[in-house]
Amino acid sequence: MNKLTQRIDKERLLLGIAAPLLAVVTALVVTTLVILATGKNPGDAFSDMVTYGSASDSQVYILNKATTYYLAGVAVALGFRMNLFNIGVDGQYRLAAFMAAVLGGALTVPGWIAIPLIMLCAMATGALWAAIAGVLKVTRGVSEVISTIMLNSIATAIIAYLLQPGKLGQLDEAGTLVSTKPLPGGSHLFNMDTGPAGILDGFIFFAVIVGIAFWFVLGRTRFGFDLRTVGLSESAASASGVSVKKMVVTSMIVSGAVAGLIGMPTLLNESYQYDNSFPAGIGFTGIAIALLGRNHPVGIALGALLWGFLERTTNHLEFQGYDKEILGVIQGVIVLCVVIAYEVVRRYGLKRQQQRVGAELAAQAVAPMKKQEVA
Repeated sequence: MNKLTQRIDKERLLLGIAAPLLAVVTALVVTTLVILATGKNPGDAFSDMVTYGSASDSQVYILNKATTYYLAGVAVALGFRMNLFNIGVDGQYRLAAFMAAVLGGALTVPGWIAIPLIMLCAMATGALWAAIAGVLKVTRGVSEVISTIMLNSIATAIIAYLLQPGKLGQLDEAGTLVSTKPLPGGSHLFNMDTGPAGILDGFIFFAVIVGIAFWFVLGRTRFGFDLRTVGLSESAASASGVSVKKMVVTSMIVSGAVAGLIGMPTLLNESYQYDNSFPAGIGFTGIAIALLGRNHPVGIALGALLWGFLERTTNHLEFQGYDKEILGVIQGVIVLCVVIAYEVVRRYGLKRQQQRVGAELAAQAVAPMKKQEVA
């Protein structure tokens, strides 16, 4: 049996390498065909992407973008591990950023007190907004997909209503931009000046902490075990004494709390206020990144870096005469290739494992019969 286990582990390792390799090769082939269809040279495009993406200023840009994308990916992945499709991360993050900006602009306390309060406000707002979908699911059977989509629209409407002069918004000096009251200088989070490469957001360290916490809670705690158990089989989890309804609501709350942090790099490191130019759609990007990373903290980090790299380099391709829509095509192709490749490899690995276990069990059953015949 030990030989069988070692053989399966080796195959699992090989299959683990084969899945991303197959995805990358397939994505490159499809992307090459797409670029060729536009009448351009794919070799030149890839070369330009590598050269421009490896520049120091591009690396800082990619890290800053990846920080935000990583938090979005983790927020989505928490729901995915429970088989919950939290499509409302975008609304949770924007409403949380707005409320945190309002609080931050009103605070007059020192920064070492204000910054934690701003972050806690954002997490609490995101958690409460996500909890609505969780409660509706366990009490009324409302699909979290439908409820979170509706909550996204409601969040947008609430922000639009409150972000007006005379309410929680104010006009800038030029009278062209409506925003919340800017955060005082003491409430700005530290940045790292990398020289000519630009400014690296300090919130990247908080993103690392979130990733470590995600890994630890999911893989080393009872809560993480219960969460994964419910995601695999609700009936088995119930039979083992786990409250499925409680786990659904708790998972949505935790997912929403992480979603609340998505806007903090922009608020605390860049804009220092909430206005209509605040980035939207990051929650949906988080879905793609969570899929790319297979809901694993390291995989999500790599997916976020890849997304930032593609965004940086493909936008530069537009200045080289390439169609600007190439970015969307490349991103979509990569996500599809990763999802399909992992599923193909997973099914193949499962089939091979079943075959080997069956063969080993059959061999063990035949062995005593042969001994009896010899005797």
